[in-house]
Amino acid sequence: MSVVINTNYSATVASNNLAASNTMLQKSLNRLSSGSKIVNPSDDAGGLAVSMKLNATVKRQAAVNSNIGNAVSLLQTQDGALKVSAKILDRISELRTLNDDVTKSTTDKDNYNTEFLALKNQLTAISSEKFNGVSMFGSSSLTVNATEDASTSSQITMTARDLSNSSSGVGAVTSATSLGGISAISTVTTAIENVATMRAGNGAEQSRLAFASELLTVNKANLEAATSRITDVDVAEESTQLARWNTLVQAGTAMLSQANQSSQTALRLLS
Repeated sequence: MSVVINTNYSATVASNNLAASNTMLQKSLNRLSSGSKIVNPSDDAGGLAVSMKLNATVKRQAAVNSNIGNAVSLLQTQDGALKVSAKILDRISELRTLNDDVTKSTTDKDNYNTEFLALKNQLTAISSEKFNGVSMFGSSSLTVNATEDASTSSQITMTARDLSNSSSGVGAVTSATSLGGISAISTVTTAIENVATMRAGNGAEQSRLAFASELLTVNKANLEAATSRITDVDVAEESTQLARWNTLVQAGTAMLSQANQSSQTALRLLS
């Protein structure tokens, strides 16, 4: 190999290798300090795009789960109102039966009727109950999205339950102006049966919403795991790489020093 002064090929190669090793060392340090494999978009452009979509999906999953939780709370509140309604109807059926007692005086029956009117008003008040401004009883059903993409095939319908409508049986009770206005005890028992059916339907919807929430929780955990595989750094593996690049930087620095000293050979020849 020629002995030259202007060009030190060995030093150039050593310098390039040192620069490359130092770049990788800095990347390794950045990954370990941030906990992410993708510090810059150039580290994994495709992976970054996928992880952004997965992260957005995870956030929507959490939001849908929160919505389902609120829907369950509405149903639980509705069931509480139905439970009280059933108790009121039980008492009204008892008053209606007592009102048929031939030994009761007109005053006694008037007293029964006074309680009936109070209970009837309470039933009417319950039918207008709201949850955060949303009517719990009425003719309109409510639809709850059970997936983050709002797929119509996965939507859960909360059936409309109208206590004031005559078809529920309750309306026939509340429309009576007195106990005597209830033509037969079957009017009240039908109302009780209908309220029991409403509670059964309410419970079924709560059950389905609970399972939908469980599925969302599982899916969210799996999506987070998938995102982690793309973006999170493996500390054990990266620590090994850090040690490697650190050693190469130190070795490169030492060899660059040796390469720079090799030009001193030309000076010895000239002396």
